[in-house]
Amino acid sequence: MGNERAGEVAGADAIDARLAARLAELRTERGWSLGELAERSGVSRSTLSRAERAEISPTAALLNRLCGVYGRTMSRLLSEVEAEPVQVVRAAEQRIWEDRASGFVRRSVSPPDAGLRGELVEGRLAAGADIAYDRPPVPGLEQHIWVLDGALEVTAQGATHELAAGDCLRLRVWGPTRFRSPGPEEARYVLAVILP
Repeated sequence: MGNERAGEVAGADAIDARLAARLAELRTERGWSLGELAERSGVSRSTLSRAERAEISPTAALLNRLCGVYGRTMSRLLSEVEAEPVQVVRAAEQRIWEDRASGFVRRSVSPPDAGLRGELVEGRLAAGADIAYDRPPVPGLEQHIWVLDGALEVTAQGATHELAAGDCLRLRVWGPTRFRSPGPEEARYVLAVILP
């Protein structure tokens, strides 16, 4: 079991390194300095620098801000650090990304393909976890949130939706959103994301 965990950590480190390189590429492609990106994203220059050098593993909130600046969904950004697109991704091979600070685990269910507009993501929020996004990565993003287990509160456009297992919320995201797992168990849900 120790070797399996070590392999998972090594895999996570490799993804963080590729993600860091891609973040640096995106900024360079636009000809922006770290200072310009900091102004556009609202993220400190030092945090951006550390993320681009893979000194830190970016949080979901940080990636969301950067995706907003770069006009990408989080899944698209993460798929850009993958190799050739495939049509089938077996459950054991689906990419898992964890934001330990917030208690959020994200599994990319759909095979990665930056050229397609829709994707499925499995999200898990620990009981009591609360994640707030100040803006969508792409304005007008369509989301379908289908709760599989537990309860989930989703706040968007000034309204809070209390969802139980089996409930599905469909919305377009234009402004801030908040995902909260009120407990007592974790919330597990499917998020379908469709680019406008």
